This record gives sequence, structure tokens and C-alpha cells, in this order.
Amino acid sequence: MILEKVIHRIVIQSEYKDFVDKYTDNILTEFKGKIHSIYMCGSIPKGTAKPFKSDADFTIVCVNPKDIDYERLSNIKDRLLEEYPVVTKIDTTICSIDDVLSKPNDWGFWVKIISVCIYGHDVGEKVPPIIISPEFILDLNTETKEEVDRIHSLLSNASDNTMKTRYIKGYSKRLIRALYSLVLEDTGVWQDDIIKMKNAILNYCEIDSALVDYLYACYLDSNVLVEEFLGIANEVYSYFEKALNTMAASRTSFD
Repeated sequence: MILEKVIHRIVIQSEYKDFVDKYTDNILTEFKGKIHSIYMCGSIPKGTAKPFKSDADFTIVCVNPKDIDYERLSNIKDRLLEEYPVVTKIDTTICSIDDVLSKPNDWGFWVKIISVCIYGHDVGEKVPPIIISPEFILDLNTETKEEVDRIHSLLSNASDNTMKTRYIKGYSKRLIRALYSLVLEDTGVWQDDIIKMKNAILNYCEIDSALVDYLYACYLDSNVLVEEFLGIANEVYSYFEKALNTMAASRTSFD
């Protein structure tokens, strides 16, 4: 079964059009000649963003990611957040053209399936069709442990309540996304709607439904005790890791 693109048509609401244009212009001006293409994912390009509640997710593809200075990128973000309070947060991911083409089940998936091109030539068109399989699911989760360990550390050491809330929300979403990847062979489609992800997990995963409901509740309202959340998060990740290892062992036995 071949994965289809999440966003088929760009529908940016009027509240966000100036912001998206300004972001693109700022990036192209600041890093002149360094940018191959720019992409968005999430609610803004889908046209479902909620003013003062939704964040903006961009991906920059270039020849050499080292050409993109993070401090200069951060300055652009800070200026735009001040100018456009309708956006709660701006996340920018950077990768190379080679990343997209050489890692079709990782960066290729992100650009071809999750994101939509808003500037430049869509390098995702050069990525071969992505077939849902255990191999794809395993490749997709190659860096999940590293990502989870990083956000776990950030949350454990956070002292500011605003950052704690942000990390818990992000951690919850990351774990739900990881669990959802386990049921891709059942659903046949990648969802970026958190409610649909949660429901599919409850339908197809053998994990305790209370754990999934807890994560979803924390995604909606992250005002929970950090220690309690980390305990649940560890339990969820333990289930996920065992399921992934079982999948890997099963694939090996058929090779």
C-alpha cells in the first residue's frame, strides 16, 4: 500500500497569508542563494489553523544545512512572533537535498508525505513512492529514541512553567505519533490529526487505552505534574520500544 500526501492543496487562511509571505521573504533575504525550497506542514497550510492557538511548522531544504545559521534564523522567528501574535510558535527544520533523496523513509517521507512546498521546486517529487511496510515503519523510527531522550531531558530540567507546558504538549504528541506509526499497516494512511491518530491507536494497538487517553489529555491541557507525566511517558515508550523490537525480529525471521 502506497502512502498518499497528507496535504493535497494549500489553503492558507487570510489571517496567516502575510505571515507566511513575510517568513519566506525573510528567509530568502537572510540566506540569499542558499535556499533550495521551503515547506510547511500542519494546520496553517491545511487551512484549519486557530488564531492565537496554532503554531507554524516550516522545513527548509538546502544544499548544505551548515549554511543556515541558527542564531540568524532565531532572530527572524522572534521578530515575526512579535509582529504576528496570531501564531503561537514557529518551528523550522533544516535538511539537505541529499537527506531527502538518500533517506526516503525518513526525510523523504517528511517532505513528500507530511509537508507541502510553498517556495522553490518540490524535491519530494523526486522521492520514490513510499510503501507501507515493517521496513518503512522501522526506518521512520530510527531517531525516535534519540528524540524522546532529548525531550525527556529538557522536561526533567525545565524550571519555567511555560516551558514545562510546551515540553509536555510536544512530548505527548511525539509519543502519540510514534504509537500511530505502529498501526500504519492497519490504517493505510498517515494522519496528522491528533484525534484520528488517538482513535486509530485505540482501535489497533494492544496498549492500555488509559495510557493513550492520558497522553491525549496532556496534549490538550499540559498543566500536570512533571513526575507523573514522565512516569506515564516512560511506560508508553517501553510499550512502543517492545513493539518495534518485535517488528524488527519478525522481519529478520522472514529475510
